[in-house]
Amino acid sequence: MLLRLGVHQGGVLSTEQALIAGLTRRVLGRCRSDGTLLEVAFGLHRLPFVPWTFESAVWSGSLLGGAGARIGGLAAAHLVRLADEPPDVVDVLVPPGRRVARTDPRWRFLHERAGVRRAGGRGSPPRIDVEDTVLDLCDSGSELEVVGWVTAAVQRGLTTPERLRRRVEERHRLRHRSLVLGLVADVAQGAQSPLEMRYLRDVERPHGLPDGTRNRRNGSDYLTDVDYDPYALLVELDGRIGHEGKGRFRDMRRDNVHVVLGRPTLRYGHPDVLERPCLVALEVAGLLCRCGWSGVPTRCSRCPDVLDTYC
Repeated sequence: MLLRLGVHQGGVLSTEQALIAGLTRRVLGRCRSDGTLLEVAFGLHRLPFVPWTFESAVWSGSLLGGAGARIGGLAAAHLVRLADEPPDVVDVLVPPGRRVARTDPRWRFLHERAGVRRAGGRGSPPRIDVEDTVLDLCDSGSELEVVGWVTAAVQRGLTTPERLRRRVEERHRLRHRSLVLGLVADVAQGAQSPLEMRYLRDVERPHGLPDGTRNRRNGSDYLTDVDYDPYALLVELDGRIGHEGKGRFRDMRRDNVHVVLGRPTLRYGHPDVLERPCLVALEVAGLLCRCGWSGVPTRCSRCPDVLDTYC
C-alpha cells in the first residue's frame, strides 16, 4: 500500500505518511541506511526505483507544505496545460501563519492572503484553479505576457471569458485589471491568439475599421482569422507556429481557394502587427475602400500623416 502511494506521488513519501502506514522511525532509519529510501529533505523520502520528474517535485512541495498547501504559479500552470514548459522552481502556497523552514531552491513557499483565491485545492497534487492561476500570472507579468496567458487559457479550453471575468471582479487587488478585463472581452469576441488580439486592439479598433468576424468558415473548409464579409476581404494573421514547412503550403492552398471564391487575402505576421500596426491599417483600409467600404479610417496617436488622405 505504501509503495503504491509513493508511485502515485511521483516516487515521494512523507515521514508522516510512512508512520501512518505502520512503519516506525527505526525502520525508516534502516530504509535510509540500506538505500530502500532516499532522503529528499527533512521529513521527505524518495523511492530509488522511481525516476525524479516534475511530478516528483510538485508532490514534494505539496507534502513539505503540509495540510492545506496548494501548488501555484508556473507549476500550477504547467499542471493544467496552460504553460508548456515546467518551471525550475515550484511555488507552493501555504495557509497564513504556517512556518515552513525550507532552504532548498527547488521550492518556494508563499503564504496565501485570505480571500484572494478560491478556497480548496483541486487535482492531485492539490493546486489552485485555472482562473486563479491565470490571474496570478497576470498579476506578476508584463502586458505582453498578460495577453498570452489570457488568450492561451481560453484558446486551450481551460476556462471561459465569463469565468475569468467573474474571478477578476471578485479580486479586490489585481495588477493590469483594466487590461485583463479588456482582453476577456476581446477573447469573447473571437480573438484566439495574442497576434489576433493585437490586430484587434492596435489595428482594427483604433483606426476605425469595420468589425471583422473572427475564426469562421465562409464558403470554404478553412477557418479564417478575420473576415470582412460585406466586402469579401480576408485577413490572415500568421504566428510562427503552424505556418512553417507544410503549414506554408496549407496557407497557400487556402489563399488560392479564397481567391477563386472572390475573397482576396491580406496576410500579416508578428513584425507587421506589433511594429507597424498603422501601416497595416492603411493597407487594409485601402483594400476595403476598393471593395466598397464607404467609411474613412481614423488616426491613432502613432499614425503617419498619409493616413489622412489615403481613402
